[in-house]
Amino acid sequence: MRDNGRVPLYRDEGIVLRTQKLGEADRIVTVLTRRNGRIRAAAKGVRRTTSRFGARLEPFTHVDLQFYERRSLDLITQAETLRPYGEPLVSDYPRYTAGTAMLETAEKLTTEEKEPALRQFLLLLGGLRTLVDRSHDPRLVLDAFLLRSLSVAGWAPALDECARCGARGRLRAFSIAAGGAMCAACRPPGSATPAPATLELMVALLRGDWEHADASEARHRAECSGLVAAYLQWHLEHGIRSLRHVERAPHGPVTTEKDITEEPA
Repeated sequence: MRDNGRVPLYRDEGIVLRTQKLGEADRIVTVLTRRNGRIRAAAKGVRRTTSRFGARLEPFTHVDLQFYERRSLDLITQAETLRPYGEPLVSDYPRYTAGTAMLETAEKLTTEEKEPALRQFLLLLGGLRTLVDRSHDPRLVLDAFLLRSLSVAGWAPALDECARCGARGRLRAFSIAAGGAMCAACRPPGSATPAPATLELMVALLRGDWEHADASEARHRAECSGLVAAYLQWHLEHGIRSLRHVERAPHGPVTTEKDITEEPA
Protein backbone atom coordinates (compact mmCIF):
# COMPACT_ATOMS: atom_id res chain seq x y z
CA MET A 1 0.00 0.00 0.00
CA ARG A 2 1.25 3.49 -0.84
CA ASP A 3 1.23 6.20 1.77
CA ASN A 4 -1.53 8.73 1.08
CA GLY A 5 -0.11 11.75 -0.69
CA ARG A 6 3.03 10.05 -1.93
CA VAL A 7 3.86 11.07 -5.48
CA PRO A 8 5.31 8.08 -7.38
CA LEU A 9 7.80 10.22 -9.32
CA TYR A 10 11.56 10.22 -8.92
CA ARG A 11 14.55 11.58 -10.86
CA ASP A 12 18.01 10.18 -11.40
CA GLU A 13 20.85 10.45 -13.87
CA GLY A 14 22.14 7.38 -15.59
CA ILE A 15 23.82 5.75 -18.55
CA VAL A 16 21.69 3.80 -21.01
CA LEU A 17 23.03 0.24 -21.18
CA ARG A 18 20.56 -1.45 -23.51
CA THR A 19 17.17 -1.09 -25.21
CA GLN A 20 14.59 -3.70 -26.24
CA LYS A 21 11.49 -3.40 -28.38
CA LEU A 22 8.18 -3.39 -26.53
CA GLY A 23 5.03 -3.57 -28.60
CA GLU A 24 4.82 -1.55 -31.80
CA ALA A 25 6.24 1.78 -30.66
CA ASP A 26 7.66 1.41 -27.15
CA ARG A 27 10.97 0.27 -25.70
CA ILE A 28 12.29 -1.21 -22.48
CA VAL A 29 15.33 0.82 -21.51
CA THR A 30 17.96 -0.52 -19.11
CA VAL A 31 19.80 2.27 -17.30
CA LEU A 32 22.58 2.24 -14.71
CA THR A 33 21.77 5.19 -12.48
CA ARG A 34 23.76 7.15 -9.93
CA ARG A 35 21.46 6.66 -6.93
CA ASN A 36 19.15 3.75 -7.75
CA GLY A 37 21.46 1.28 -9.48
CA ARG A 38 20.23 -0.63 -12.50
CA ILE A 39 16.68 0.16 -13.61
CA ARG A 40 14.56 -1.33 -16.38
CA ALA A 41 11.82 1.06 -17.42
CA ALA A 42 9.33 1.46 -20.25
CA ALA A 43 9.57 4.40 -22.64
CA LYS A 44 6.30 5.01 -24.49
CA GLY A 45 6.27 5.84 -28.19
CA VAL A 46 10.05 6.32 -28.50
CA ARG A 47 10.24 4.29 -31.71
CA ARG A 48 7.99 6.73 -33.51
CA THR A 49 9.68 9.39 -35.62
CA THR A 50 7.66 12.02 -33.76
CA SER A 51 8.93 10.94 -30.33
CA ARG A 52 10.09 13.81 -28.13
CA PHE A 53 12.98 11.98 -26.56
CA GLY A 54 13.59 8.69 -28.40
CA ALA A 55 17.08 9.71 -29.51
CA ARG A 56 17.99 10.54 -25.91
CA LEU A 57 17.46 6.94 -24.84
CA GLU A 58 20.08 5.22 -26.97
CA PRO A 59 22.94 3.12 -25.51
CA PHE A 60 25.96 5.11 -24.26
CA THR A 61 23.87 8.22 -23.53
CA HIS A 62 24.42 9.92 -20.17
CA VAL A 63 20.95 11.19 -19.42
CA ASP A 64 18.86 12.83 -16.71
CA LEU A 65 15.57 10.98 -16.29
CA GLN A 66 12.26 11.29 -14.55
CA PHE A 67 10.50 8.02 -13.72
CA TYR A 68 6.94 7.21 -12.77
CA GLU A 69 6.99 4.32 -10.32
CA ARG A 70 4.62 1.46 -11.13
CA ARG A 71 3.97 -2.06 -9.87
CA SER A 72 5.62 -3.62 -12.92
CA LEU A 73 7.99 -1.65 -15.15
CA ASP A 74 8.51 1.96 -14.13
CA LEU A 75 7.75 4.52 -16.84
CA ILE A 76 10.19 7.11 -18.18
CA THR A 77 8.29 10.41 -18.42
CA GLN A 78 11.15 12.85 -19.10
CA ALA A 79 14.66 12.53 -20.55
CA GLU A 80 17.34 15.19 -20.95
CA THR A 81 20.71 14.39 -22.50
CA LEU A 82 23.73 15.24 -20.37
CA ARG A 83 26.29 13.86 -22.82
CA PRO A 84 25.76 11.61 -25.88
CA TYR A 85 28.82 9.36 -25.65
CA GLY A 86 27.52 7.19 -28.47
CA GLU A 87 27.96 9.85 -31.15
CA PRO A 88 31.79 9.97 -31.07
CA LEU A 89 32.07 6.20 -30.56
CA VAL A 90 29.98 4.80 -33.41
CA SER A 91 32.44 6.02 -36.06
CA ASP A 92 35.43 4.39 -34.31
CA TYR A 93 35.08 0.60 -34.38
CA PRO A 94 37.74 -0.28 -31.73
CA ARG A 95 36.35 2.26 -29.29
CA TYR A 96 32.73 1.39 -30.04
CA THR A 97 33.24 -2.34 -29.44
CA ALA A 98 35.24 -1.67 -26.26
CA GLY A 99 32.42 0.57 -25.05
CA THR A 100 29.81 -2.05 -25.88
CA ALA A 101 31.71 -4.61 -23.79
CA MET A 102 31.79 -2.10 -20.92
CA LEU A 103 28.02 -1.59 -21.07
CA GLU A 104 27.35 -5.34 -21.09
CA THR A 105 29.75 -5.96 -18.21
CA ALA A 106 28.18 -3.19 -16.12
CA GLU A 107 24.76 -4.77 -16.64
CA LYS A 108 25.99 -8.26 -15.74
CA LEU A 109 27.73 -7.04 -12.57
CA THR A 110 24.65 -5.18 -11.27
CA THR A 111 22.51 -8.22 -10.73
CA GLU A 112 19.82 -6.70 -8.50
CA GLU A 113 17.48 -4.03 -9.85
CA LYS A 114 17.31 -0.79 -7.87
CA GLU A 115 20.26 -1.85 -5.71
CA PRO A 116 22.53 1.24 -5.39
CA ALA A 117 25.76 0.77 -7.36
CA LEU A 118 27.43 4.19 -7.24
CA ARG A 119 30.99 2.93 -7.69
CA GLN A 120 30.03 0.88 -10.74
CA PHE A 121 28.20 3.89 -12.20
CA LEU A 122 31.22 6.15 -11.68
CA LEU A 123 33.54 3.54 -13.20
CA LEU A 124 31.39 3.27 -16.30
CA LEU A 125 31.03 7.04 -16.64
CA GLY A 126 34.80 7.51 -16.31
CA GLY A 127 35.50 4.69 -18.75
CA LEU A 128 33.26 6.16 -21.43
CA ARG A 129 34.81 9.60 -20.95
CA THR A 130 38.27 8.11 -21.39
CA LEU A 131 37.24 6.25 -24.54
CA VAL A 132 35.81 9.41 -26.04
CA ASP A 133 38.78 11.66 -25.24
CA ARG A 134 41.09 9.19 -27.05
CA SER A 135 43.91 9.59 -24.54
CA HIS A 136 44.63 5.83 -24.29
CA ASP A 137 44.35 2.70 -26.41
CA PRO A 138 40.72 1.47 -26.25
CA ARG A 139 41.67 -2.08 -25.28
CA LEU A 140 43.72 -0.76 -22.35
CA VAL A 141 40.73 1.34 -21.28
CA LEU A 142 38.48 -1.71 -21.46
CA ASP A 143 40.86 -3.92 -19.49
CA ALA A 144 41.27 -1.23 -16.83
CA PHE A 145 37.49 -0.96 -16.56
CA LEU A 146 37.05 -4.73 -16.30
CA LEU A 147 39.72 -5.09 -13.60
CA ARG A 148 38.31 -2.24 -11.53
CA SER A 149 34.74 -3.48 -11.95
CA LEU A 150 35.80 -6.90 -10.71
CA SER A 151 37.46 -5.21 -7.75
CA VAL A 152 34.27 -3.30 -6.91
CA ALA A 153 32.33 -6.58 -7.11
CA GLY A 154 34.78 -8.18 -4.64
CA TRP A 155 36.55 -10.35 -7.23
CA ALA A 156 39.82 -8.48 -7.73
CA PRO A 157 42.53 -10.91 -8.87
CA ALA A 158 45.70 -11.23 -6.80
CA LEU A 159 48.42 -9.59 -8.89
CA ASP A 160 51.33 -8.55 -6.66
CA GLU A 161 51.18 -11.41 -4.15
CA CYS A 162 50.41 -15.11 -4.36
CA ALA A 163 46.68 -15.81 -4.31
CA ARG A 164 47.26 -18.86 -2.10
CA CYS A 165 50.11 -18.12 0.35
CA GLY A 166 50.41 -14.33 0.08
CA ALA A 167 54.11 -14.41 -0.80
CA ARG A 168 55.38 -11.40 -2.75
CA GLY A 169 57.82 -11.56 -5.64
CA ARG A 170 58.76 -14.38 -8.02
CA LEU A 171 55.17 -14.87 -9.17
CA ARG A 172 55.35 -17.31 -12.07
CA ALA A 173 51.78 -18.37 -12.78
CA PHE A 174 48.21 -17.17 -13.08
CA SER A 175 45.32 -19.41 -12.08
CA ILE A 176 41.83 -18.15 -12.79
CA ALA A 177 40.17 -20.69 -10.48
CA ALA A 178 42.61 -19.99 -7.63
CA GLY A 179 42.15 -16.22 -7.80
CA GLY A 180 45.10 -14.78 -9.71
CA ALA A 181 48.87 -14.75 -9.64
CA MET A 182 50.72 -17.56 -7.85
CA CYS A 183 54.24 -18.36 -6.76
CA ALA A 184 56.15 -21.38 -8.06
CA ALA A 185 55.47 -23.38 -4.88
CA CYS A 186 51.69 -22.89 -5.04
CA ARG A 187 51.27 -23.04 -8.80
CA PRO A 188 48.56 -25.59 -9.72
CA PRO A 189 48.97 -27.85 -12.76
CA GLY A 190 47.79 -26.36 -16.02
CA SER A 191 47.88 -22.74 -14.88
CA ALA A 192 48.92 -20.02 -17.32
CA THR A 193 52.46 -18.63 -17.22
CA PRO A 194 52.28 -14.96 -18.21
CA ALA A 195 55.34 -12.78 -18.65
CA PRO A 196 56.23 -10.71 -15.56
CA ALA A 197 55.61 -7.58 -17.63
CA THR A 198 52.03 -8.77 -18.22
CA LEU A 199 51.32 -8.96 -14.50
CA GLU A 200 52.93 -5.55 -14.06
CA LEU A 201 50.61 -4.17 -16.75
CA MET A 202 47.56 -5.61 -14.97
CA VAL A 203 48.66 -3.96 -11.73
CA ALA A 204 49.14 -0.64 -13.55
CA LEU A 205 45.65 -0.83 -15.09
CA LEU A 206 44.05 -1.67 -11.77
CA ARG A 207 45.81 1.26 -10.05
CA GLY A 208 45.39 3.76 -12.88
CA ASP A 209 49.10 4.03 -13.68
CA TRP A 210 48.58 5.12 -17.28
CA GLU A 211 52.21 6.12 -17.83
CA HIS A 212 53.23 2.50 -17.31
CA ALA A 213 50.26 1.10 -19.23
CA ASP A 214 50.74 3.34 -22.27
CA ALA A 215 54.39 2.31 -22.50
CA SER A 216 53.61 -1.44 -22.49
CA GLU A 217 54.39 -3.71 -25.44
CA ALA A 218 51.70 -5.13 -27.72
CA ARG A 219 52.44 -8.75 -26.75
CA HIS A 220 51.95 -7.98 -23.06
CA ARG A 221 48.72 -6.10 -23.80
CA ALA A 222 47.45 -9.12 -25.74
CA GLU A 223 48.32 -11.52 -22.94
CA CYS A 224 46.78 -9.16 -20.37
CA SER A 225 43.53 -8.93 -22.34
CA GLY A 226 43.24 -12.70 -22.53
CA LEU A 227 43.75 -13.16 -18.80
CA VAL A 228 41.35 -10.37 -17.87
CA ALA A 229 38.59 -11.61 -20.20
CA ALA A 230 38.93 -15.20 -19.01
CA TYR A 231 38.99 -14.17 -15.35
CA LEU A 232 35.89 -11.98 -15.81
CA GLN A 233 33.88 -14.66 -17.57
CA TRP A 234 34.89 -17.29 -15.00
CA HIS A 235 33.37 -15.21 -12.21
CA LEU A 236 30.27 -14.18 -14.13
CA GLU A 237 29.64 -17.78 -15.21
CA HIS A 238 28.34 -16.31 -18.45
CA GLY A 239 30.15 -15.10 -21.52
CA ILE A 240 30.33 -11.41 -22.38
CA ARG A 241 29.10 -11.70 -25.94
CA SER A 242 30.38 -8.31 -27.04
CA LEU A 243 33.98 -9.26 -26.17
CA ARG A 244 34.15 -11.38 -29.32
CA HIS A 245 33.80 -8.21 -31.39
CA VAL A 246 36.49 -6.21 -29.60
CA GLU A 247 39.32 -5.48 -32.02
CA ARG A 248 42.23 -7.78 -31.36
CA ALA A 249 45.78 -6.62 -30.72
CA PRO A 250 48.41 -7.61 -33.35
CA HIS A 251 49.31 -10.79 -31.47
CA GLY A 252 45.67 -11.76 -30.88
CA PRO A 253 44.62 -11.62 -27.20
CA VAL A 254 42.87 -14.72 -25.97
CA THR A 255 39.36 -14.38 -24.56
CA THR A 256 38.72 -17.66 -22.76
CA GLU A 257 40.61 -19.66 -20.16
CA LYS A 258 40.97 -22.52 -22.65
CA ASP A 259 42.86 -20.27 -25.07
CA ILE A 260 45.51 -19.12 -22.56
CA THR A 261 48.97 -20.49 -23.34
CA GLU A 262 49.87 -23.05 -20.73
CA GLU A 263 53.19 -24.38 -19.52
CA PRO A 264 53.57 -28.09 -18.73
CA ALA A 265 52.97 -28.78 -15.06
